[in-house]
Amino acid sequence: MASPSILLPGDDVLLDLRSTTSTPLKVGAGLRLLHESATSTPPSYTVTAIHAGLLSTDNKRNAISVLSFANHRYIATINDLVIAQIHHSSLDYLHCIVTPHTPYALLGQLAFEGATKKTRPVLKPGDLVYARVLSVGVGAGTEVELVCVNPATGKAEPGGLGPLVGGMVFDVSVGFAARLMRASSTSAPGDTDVIILDELGKKLEHKGGFEVAVGRNGKVWIDCSSNKDIAVQATIAIGRCLTETDTCNLDPIEQRKLVSRTLRAARIDP
Repeated sequence: MASPSILLPGDDVLLDLRSTTSTPLKVGAGLRLLHESATSTPPSYTVTAIHAGLLSTDNKRNAISVLSFANHRYIATINDLVIAQIHHSSLDYLHCIVTPHTPYALLGQLAFEGATKKTRPVLKPGDLVYARVLSVGVGAGTEVELVCVNPATGKAEPGGLGPLVGGMVFDVSVGFAARLMRASSTSAPGDTDVIILDELGKKLEHKGGFEVAVGRNGKVWIDCSSNKDIAVQATIAIGRCLTETDTCNLDPIEQRKLVSRTLRAARIDP
């Protein structure tokens, strides 16, 4: 029986992967692995959906995930990249806001590349960090733990994990954030319907470009400080392009037109 293309929270996922490699099953956002039997041939898995969305399978990478519908509710999943805001600190942890009206996520004071008690970043309330979800609790009200390094290497991988200095943060839907991350992914096929960041990068390259970090929790950080003359205008223009693409569900042609129109209105059209 084929897996359903549309999943609701609690639905079981019936797998039909034909991986040609021995790569373990990679369970992405929106799903939770409940049981794995490596002794059977082929290995069997029990996976359930925790988000509503479309089931996406990648036979080559032996990976599955859920493509979320446009919404603003984020449920933390292990290995997600998120943009978190520092709320307060304690002796061992920084207490961070990942989504409103949920318990604070915990980020270890030494969970940064090369951090020691003397060299760790000194972060104050309101500061931002780009972090990876290390673990999630089971049940309502349980804490999420974050880390700003790859646990396997101790390095800030992928590039950019750690404090986010300067720039501005824009809110987008959780589903659109996931699409932006897939579009920029080098390890998996991108989302060819989302070209807004690529188009902005091409248009602003001769102006100094910009830095971007996309959080799975519906946050996008933009920094155009490399060109101080147009930093504010460019940052606001990029934010407008992102939010309009998200809310209006623009196709690639409309996204290109939006970029040209917005940059021209901001008087930074190349």
